[in-house]
Amino acid sequence: MPTTARHVAQLSQLREDRAQRVVVDDEKILLVRDGDTVRAYSADCPHAGGPLEKGALCRGRIVCPWHKGTFDAATGTVLEPPPLVPLERYAVIVDGDDVMVTPEKLPNETEPSRTEKPHFAVVGAGAAGAAACAALRESGFTGRITLIGDEAHAPYDRTSLSKFVPSAEMSPADVPPLLAADWFGQHGVERIVAKVVRLDVPKRTVHLQTGGELTYDTALLATGSVPKVPSIPGCELGGVYVLRHLDDAAAIVEALGDGPADGFASETAATASTQVAILGSSFIALETAAALRKRGVQVNVISPDKVPFAKQFGERVGAMFRALHESNGVKFHLGTKVASLEGEEGSVHEVMLEGGEHIAADVVLLGTGVAPATGFIEGLPLHKDGGVIVNAGMQAAPGLYAAGDIAVFPLRENEEPLRIEHWRVAQQHARIAAENMCGARNRYSGVPFFWTYYFGKTFEYLGHASEWDELLVDGDLDRHEFAALYVKNDEVLAVLACERDAQTARLIDAMRRGPLTRADALQIVGRESCGRG
Repeated sequence: MPTTARHVAQLSQLREDRAQRVVVDDEKILLVRDGDTVRAYSADCPHAGGPLEKGALCRGRIVCPWHKGTFDAATGTVLEPPPLVPLERYAVIVDGDDVMVTPEKLPNETEPSRTEKPHFAVVGAGAAGAAACAALRESGFTGRITLIGDEAHAPYDRTSLSKFVPSAEMSPADVPPLLAADWFGQHGVERIVAKVVRLDVPKRTVHLQTGGELTYDTALLATGSVPKVPSIPGCELGGVYVLRHLDDAAAIVEALGDGPADGFASETAATASTQVAILGSSFIALETAAALRKRGVQVNVISPDKVPFAKQFGERVGAMFRALHESNGVKFHLGTKVASLEGEEGSVHEVMLEGGEHIAADVVLLGTGVAPATGFIEGLPLHKDGGVIVNAGMQAAPGLYAAGDIAVFPLRENEEPLRIEHWRVAQQHARIAAENMCGARNRYSGVPFFWTYYFGKTFEYLGHASEWDELLVDGDLDRHEFAALYVKNDEVLAVLACERDAQTARLIDAMRRGPLTRADALQIVGRESCGRG
């Protein structure tokens, strides 16, 4: 044990149901007690810096309060994304009631030697692709890994593109990568920047737009979605954008020009006069609307939906989201359709509605949904919506797996398979697929989760409910401090919450372990800690 160990706590004062943060020589360290054993890890989640002591410590799992990343309390290894790398570890001495920790990180395990066989190809370099590469090496795979994606950027946090980049709170250049810049080289992952134009499933061959091809032993398809461009006259005009890739976000920011990121008080004449029309009321559409208002841009949202998110959350909750946006200056045109986009000198200048109304627009964002990016696949029957049908182990065919937006998978027994277009679900899929590519026989048993962000408020959604019998709200919807339970046959299928980070960390752990009753969910919502049972 190094001589630099510092006294940090009394064993008798550490709780077994809650981690504790300490600082040792500027190192932020998390103490986790299990009986008479104490372990020390880095205190902030490696994904986005969430304070782990404010999450949950349940049944040997550390759950991050922000995005529900989960770690093994005994080892610090990743159990659930979005973090893709384990927690840093520190040496601990327990001497009687004294707990001492050294501030030097313990060394990581030595990298094993690499081999050329077998060859695994990961097609798609987004959230699922990055998660798969990390999980393959974590699972002990020493063969060749090729990651293929059509963006020059290494895998990055796509969720920032609609939440923080349009507001100027984050520049496109500062969108965080999912893995450190040197991770791919250190772990022997070859990156190919190219578009895949054909994947021959029977021959296990990938054909690239550049003319090259490669043969694989096993592949994971993780190509995500492509934005739907509606058949509206004028969509080809300049100033009309989709928002899927980092370059899309950069182009939109450039079109908007300089603008504030510190509220309406500092609006400039340029941004205040800029008018953006957003077609659709999807999550990306309304996140971008909120971000643009923070920038000081005038925003009109146009959608055939009568209430935003009514399908996902019900009309009562959808009305709350609309009111939140309207109170911050977003104008809605709902229950209406766009007839055309009109332009001058090749650039859009207004949106014409079917009812004859004209809405001025310097920029138009198409937030009209996405479709699975699967048009390049040959020799594999696809779902009617273009998705790739997989079993619970994420396998689509011999030697072929799929993850993320394209995967049509069984979420619950005795229910129709479905696609869920959540960023974190894509990473969950990828970890299951990677483990099974290495010989495991694991099944998807995770809890879907996503978070959406408007005007400084984060809303978390756990689980998935296509329909429900009852909506129970603990707290105040209008004040945006609540947990809303979506209940069917006394089972909580999903939870939408705001300002309930610690409670949702405990809820997602409970939902992972099996059906969650209404009574049990309400008990979790109303208590401060998690039992060890």
